[in-house]
Amino acid sequence: MQLIFLLVVFVGVLAITYYVTKWIAGYQKVQGFNKNLEIIEAIKISSNKYVQIIRAGEDRYFVIAIGKDEVVPLGEISASQLKEIEGQDIVSAAPVDFKSVLDKLSKKK
Repeated sequence: MQLIFLLVVFVGVLAITYYVTKWIAGYQKVQGFNKNLEIIEAIKISSNKYVQIIRAGEDRYFVIAIGKDEVVPLGEISASQLKEIEGQDIVSAAPVDFKSVLDKLSKKK
């Protein structure tokens, strides 16, 4: 009887955990939705430093530097200064053959 009781409690705790996690995820998704701010582009400078372009409103763009404990505004740029990245302009690298890389590494030794 105790084993069955423990199994029922365990399954109940798992079910409650599942539904609470789904509810929290949905709540955070709604809270994180913002129409006025958007990160357009980000580049990593070091392990904990980034430079980001942020769109505020419809036509204002800001460049900021983000560190571990600070955010520094670098300036404002116009929409005409941004470059659009189109799918056809992106050159994808040729696929690397694992066997050829392994052969090159084995020849060095």
